[in-house]
Amino acid sequence: GKGGIGKSFTLANLSHMMAEQGKRVLLIGCDPKSDTTSLLFGGKACPTIIETSTKKKLAGEEVKIGDVCFKRGGVFAMELGGPEVGRGCGGRGIIHGFELLEKLGFHDWDFDYVLLDFLGDVVCGGFAMP
Repeated sequence: GKGGIGKSFTLANLSHMMAEQGKRVLLIGCDPKSDTTSLLFGGKACPTIIETSTKKKLAGEEVKIGDVCFKRGGVFAMELGGPEVGRGCGGRGIIHGFELLEKLGFHDWDFDYVLLDFLGDVVCGGFAMP
């Protein structure tokens, strides 16, 4: 949906509600501003998969799940990341993030729900159609 209409707010609260009901929930955000996870983590943004994998690669290290997936209030959350605001294509963050998640065994994590919060106003326009 269009940017600024409350997608991140709604999904952060929905994921928290489902976790309180005993469901295993993973909330994946995809926004250069980390709106999704900062709502869950009291205003503090989680490191994004793109940032973390870049730093680890430069240091010659492998990314581990604990480097990119965090838990609060029963919700597992991560940010895919993306380009700086106004630069590049948000699709790159999505593609890179899901490739890494597959490598880390995402399909074996046994979540009841996986919620994806993709930004609606990326510069490439590919996701900007309301």
